[in-house]
Amino acid sequence: MRGLPKVDMVQTGEMITELRRKNNMTVTDLQKLFGFNTPQAIYKWMRGETMPTVDNLVILADAFHVSISDIVVVTRT
Repeated sequence: MRGLPKVDMVQTGEMITELRRKNNMTVTDLQKLFGFNTPQAIYKWMRGETMPTVDNLVILADAFHVSISDIVVVTRT
């Protein structure tokens, strides 16, 4: 029996970092895109401490020219 799907927050954070670099974007670029006053939320995403909201995932996917499923890493437990 296959396990239930689970979002791997650390690997998802690594994917956000990788896609940001591949698109030649800085954390400051993303901070400006989202209109955040500080970059802390983005750093938390990249460390896998928190996940972007669905709305923010849509924006990230658009900025990185990928689908949300290319950002979110899902494993089975």
